[in-house]
Amino acid sequence: MRKLWLRWIGLALFVVVLSLVMIRLGEWQIHRLDGRREANATIRAHRAQPVLDWTAVMRPGTAISGEDQWKRVRVSGSYDAGHQVQVRYRKVGDQQGSEILTPLRATDGRTVLVDRGFIGRKDDGTDPDIADIPNPPSGRVTVIGYVKGNENGKDTAVVPVDGRARLINSDSFARTAGTTYVNGYIVLVNSTPTQSGRLAPVPFPELDEGPHLSYAVQWFCFTAIAVGGLFILIRGDIKDRRKRRERAERRRTRPTPVGKPATRGGVPIDRPADSPTRTEGD
Repeated sequence: MRKLWLRWIGLALFVVVLSLVMIRLGEWQIHRLDGRREANATIRAHRAQPVLDWTAVMRPGTAISGEDQWKRVRVSGSYDAGHQVQVRYRKVGDQQGSEILTPLRATDGRTVLVDRGFIGRKDDGTDPDIADIPNPPSGRVTVIGYVKGNENGKDTAVVPVDGRARLINSDSFARTAGTTYVNGYIVLVNSTPTQSGRLAPVPFPELDEGPHLSYAVQWFCFTAIAVGGLFILIRGDIKDRRKRRERAERRRTRPTPVGKPATRGGVPIDRPADSPTRTEGD
């Protein structure tokens, strides 16, 4: 019985640790679901608002907050094509490609990054070269788009190398260009004049809740299965032990067959082992 107890305690400790991990993973998915719902609500609310002047949202020395993101703004100025950056490893729908970030010098003298759009990979699966990226319209342009905050990561991701980066960060891009940009960037929805058709505006994200709820339910179900499996295993051990005891008890109490004397070593146990065997005629 002691071995069984040790086995049960070990299994119970393993199941407890495993269950805590799975519960935490389920809670993490619920947290991500709440964040997704909040972001969707913010996007819906800001899409319903009128277009604002960009200076009302993107203020000097102020980082883009969660409340500022996805607001639609209007900015006028001229592009600086010499410092545009190709941000690679992007995806729109099922298509892989890049997003093109170009500085726009606004009429008030400040410079803001504009995500001019998405360009897909070439037929051979590689990104287009910098020289193949369509130039922005020359002269004065007016851009309407939505505001996004900077993406953060390691220097290898946010610092442009040969005009290419993996994440969008206006502060890092500005240091590379030797100038100053307004914090955050604007994702172009439309512009006047229009730009090359090879660049497709980056669409608003899908406003669904994603798979987070189903993932959370799965982790909680796995927890219930682990706990239930522990009790089933213990109950099976108890049943097996009871059956073994019952079989042993039956062997001990099994009656001697009628008409056949019990023997030990071939000799009836009610006769001394050294007594002579009586034969006919004795």
